Amino acid sequence: MPDLLLLGLIGALTLLLLLTLLAFAGYSGLLTGVTVSAGSPPICNITVAYKFHVGSYGDTGQLFTESCSISPKLRSIAVYYDNPHTVPPEKCRCAVGSILSEGEESPSPELIHLYQKFGFKVFSFPAPSHVVTASFPYTTPMSIWLAARRVHPALNTYIKERKLCAHPRLEIYQQDQIHFMCPLARQGDFYVPEVKETERKSREFVEANDTQMDGTGADTSDTSSVSLEVRPGSRETSATTLSPGASNRGWDDGDNRSEHSYSESGASGSSFEELDLEGEGPLGEPRLSPEAKLLGATRELSTPERGEE
Repeated sequence: MPDLLLLGLIGALTLLLLLTLLAFAGYSGLLTGVTVSAGSPPICNITVAYKFHVGSYGDTGQLFTESCSISPKLRSIAVYYDNPHTVPPEKCRCAVGSILSEGEESPSPELIHLYQKFGFKVFSFPAPSHVVTASFPYTTPMSIWLAARRVHPALNTYIKERKLCAHPRLEIYQQDQIHFMCPLARQGDFYVPEVKETERKSREFVEANDTQMDGTGADTSDTSSVSLEVRPGSRETSATTLSPGASNRGWDDGDNRSEHSYSESGASGSSFEELDLEGEGPLGEPRLSPEAKLLGATRELSTPERGEE
C-alpha cells in the first residue's frame, strides 16, 4: 500500500511538472502565430553601437551581454549577413550591439564615447521604404529560442514564394517584443564596413588562386572568379532589384548582394506594388531592453540554428 501511494505521488508530481512546462512554453510564445508581411519598417533610421563578429552565431551571447551591460536601458540589435544553412559557421558574419538613437534624435557624445571606450564602433542605418517583417513575443528567455525556430522559417518561406531580394536580417529586441526585419530597399546601407572588408579579402583570395592556376601567369580572374562584394559603401538603394524587368536575374548574375546573403531568393522578380503591404509604421519611443545577463546567456542557446528551411 505505501508503495502504491509513493508511485501515485511520483506520478502526480510528474504530471504537475509537465503541465508547468507546457504552461511556461505557452507563455513564452509556443502557441503564438507568426505573421509575416511586407510594409513599413518597425523602426526609423537608427544609430547603433556594434561589434562585428565572424564565426558561429551561437557565440554571440557574450556580445549581447557586453553591449547591454554598458547601458541596460538601450534596445539590443543584431544584424545577420549570412545564412547558417549555406555558409560554414566559422564564416558567418554579424554585427551585435545597442541602438543609441532613433529618428531625428542624435546620440549623446558621452554615450558614443562610452561605447567606443569598450571597443564598439558607431554606424547609422536608414529607414527603408519597405521591408519584410515579423514579430514574436519576448516574455521569457525561452521566447528567443522559440523565435529563432519559428520566425526565420516563416521569413524564408515568404521571401522564397515571392522571389524577393530581402537582406540582411535584423533582430531588434524591445521590452516585450522581438522584431525581425529584412530590408527590400537600400540593403547596402545595412552592411557595416567590416563586411565590405571581408568581401574584398575573399575576392582577392579567389583572384590570387585563379592567377596561380593560369600556366602563363596571366590573371584570369575576370572570367573565372565570382565577385563577393555587396558594395555596402555605395549607400545606394537596391529597390531596383525588385522591378519586373529583373525577373531573369540569377543569384550572382549582376546582383548587388553577397552570394553568402541571408536572402533565399533565386531571382528578384517582384515589385513593391505586388506585395501585401501590411506593415505598421515606426514604433514609438525606445523602450527598455532586457537584462544584460539574461539576454546574453539565452542567445547562446538560440542562435546556432536559425530555423528549418
